[in-house]
Amino acid sequence: MTVEQLSQADADYASQLEGARDRYATRAAERARNLRVLDRSGILYADAPERVNKRLARLGADWAMATAIEQTPAAATTGSSLDLDPDTVGSDVLGLERLMGRNDLIGVGFLEAGFLAARSVGRVAVRGVAGIHHGTGFLVSPSLLMTNNHVLRTADEAGHGVVELNFQAGLDGQMLIPVVFELEPETFFVTDRALDFSIVAVAQTSQDGRPLSPFGRLPLKEAEGKVILGEIVNIIQHPNGEPKQLALRENKVVDLLEKFVHYETDTAPGSSGSPVFNDQWEVVALHHAGVPRTDENGKPLALDGSLWHPGMGEHRLAWKANEGVRISRVLGALRQFPLTGAAAALREELFAAGAALHPVEVSPPPSSGANHVGPQSLVPGGATQQTAPAAAVRWTVPLNISVTLDPATFQAQALAQAQPTAETPTEAPVSLPTAALATPAVFGVGHIDGQSPAENDLAAALVNLAAARARPYYDTDADRIARASYYADIRSDSPAGLRRALAELLESTHKHRPAYKPIRLLYPWVDLHPDEQLRSIYSGKDFTPEELIQADAAVEAARIGRWQEFLLHESAPGPEALEAEFESLEAALPFNCEHVVPQSWFAKKEPMRGDLHHLFACESACNSFRGNIPYFDFMDSEEVVRHACGRREPLKFEPSAGKGAVARATLYFLLRYPGFIGDEARELQRERLDILLSWHAAQVVSEYERHRNAAIAEMQGNRNPLIDHPEWAGEIDFAGAWP
Repeated sequence: MTVEQLSQADADYASQLEGARDRYATRAAERARNLRVLDRSGILYADAPERVNKRLARLGADWAMATAIEQTPAAATTGSSLDLDPDTVGSDVLGLERLMGRNDLIGVGFLEAGFLAARSVGRVAVRGVAGIHHGTGFLVSPSLLMTNNHVLRTADEAGHGVVELNFQAGLDGQMLIPVVFELEPETFFVTDRALDFSIVAVAQTSQDGRPLSPFGRLPLKEAEGKVILGEIVNIIQHPNGEPKQLALRENKVVDLLEKFVHYETDTAPGSSGSPVFNDQWEVVALHHAGVPRTDENGKPLALDGSLWHPGMGEHRLAWKANEGVRISRVLGALRQFPLTGAAAALREELFAAGAALHPVEVSPPPSSGANHVGPQSLVPGGATQQTAPAAAVRWTVPLNISVTLDPATFQAQALAQAQPTAETPTEAPVSLPTAALATPAVFGVGHIDGQSPAENDLAAALVNLAAARARPYYDTDADRIARASYYADIRSDSPAGLRRALAELLESTHKHRPAYKPIRLLYPWVDLHPDEQLRSIYSGKDFTPEELIQADAAVEAARIGRWQEFLLHESAPGPEALEAEFESLEAALPFNCEHVVPQSWFAKKEPMRGDLHHLFACESACNSFRGNIPYFDFMDSEEVVRHACGRREPLKFEPSAGKGAVARATLYFLLRYPGFIGDEARELQRERLDILLSWHAAQVVSEYERHRNAAIAEMQGNRNPLIDHPEWAGEIDFAGAWP
């Protein structure tokens, strides 16, 4: 490296500082707004709703669980905000409570995972004619390391560098022996100055003959939802080129830009190239620059208040914030590089590593033995080599054993129970075998991060249910205030004007749009009656919430098993085959949930499919009996097909129970989604509007419906006007909602 190159390196670093400074200054108003919302309302409300929902999903939680925890008084007996049996408190609950600032306790697994993650982080040392400069880097695949562009600007510079892994203090405070690997830019080197990242190949064997593989890697994931505003992040780093250190849980994300993230942290200069983690030890950003304190002219200041210049060194800068590059943007840029041959294969290896189920690669770290060495710079050409003797180390690692369910057997059991027989009348409620839920076998399919989606949903639903039982069922006074505030700007100038105003209000306040998950949202809280039971909307039969939660979990597990079996035997199914299989699964293995506006009427699209206002608990027998038939009022003397769930003829269905509730839910749908239904003969036609209005008038709004409305407003943000203002039914031009 020449003196001129060092001068250019200084200029590049100064340029990164200026960019971070300008971005930070430009976002002052947004950042102030974020901090106000965080202080006033909490972490669930500062970021965009879709990003919050994605973050909750990655934590195995949902909006219902989050709002339940938020409104439940803290109970310190179990380390949880919820007064639950300790055996029922899982990592998803504690993780959510930490995210929300409700609980500072951290399981020891957090430290174990952090220790595993730290193995892959090392000090980057680059030798030049003017000396050595340092940064931090981390392994992102079996062969590649990531750091900043301003740490490794060129392939030539990388060729003079090494990564020193294990450069840290041991348990006794003495330095361990670093394991030094040379960088191999001739094998792979990609850099991007704008996003300030460089990725370089690492030798597979250290200078003293030790393998790279035991140091693992940090898989990089493109998926969104890894961090939100207000969340705490953690950083593993080599500040000022010093031994490895950690900044844990004192670093708050204060702004998220398109490509960058700003956070308050304890990082020091020299931490350039450090990985920034969430509490699950997923890499969310590449730390690259501090936001320096400046004078009135925007010039960086040194710690003593004088003007700073590169010759003074990073450690003399005065800082006020830090900036990282969003890792999803780094990966997006990496995909665009025109690589071929071996380099392209190494890039694919990096992306394949990011598909790992766990946030860190979990092979045991190498033993460092008991030998120690004092601080020294280990770089090519002049490194002092010390070899640690081999030592036996015993590791205890979590073991996850799963047993795969035989989907065919489970399907046969489900279908056998679903088919009416002489011993099982058609009006008997149909449920899937819950005895199987006593064994993990039901949840041995479709595992993600060590658990199946069905198992995750079951655990979350039971936590939601426990939270619901700790809350007041319905707060009349609070709901009256919320109702008045919600409709404060609605003016009834005409029937058509009232319909349009309500439609606009319902859409604009529908901020959170949960996907269709009745097991998590509907059964544990929304659809509960005052006696904490569920009641089938058409038959009126009672169920405990646990019954339907467990039954739907079993259905979900069976669906996943069948789907995996289908994909295994179909080499390349086309869109039509996939759609047909999906329809078959829903028909054979239905959830105990009813869309009062059938899914086929709106092509199963979101947000209609997951809109809680028209979802009700309903045993699958009643669900199947109704199908997608429009509502109708039969004369008592008419000969029709009768069932405990109601009466039916072609294109006509009258429920035995719940007429007022389903009418108000259907009328809500007409307001919220005008023009979506009624365009075909088999759907709700305009001439049947009077049926809905008569059912609405005949059954007054119950406490159950008011509870539902308030609970859904918490989760979605919008309300059902027919529940809040039943008198408006005669003032709204519903006919204008048809196509």
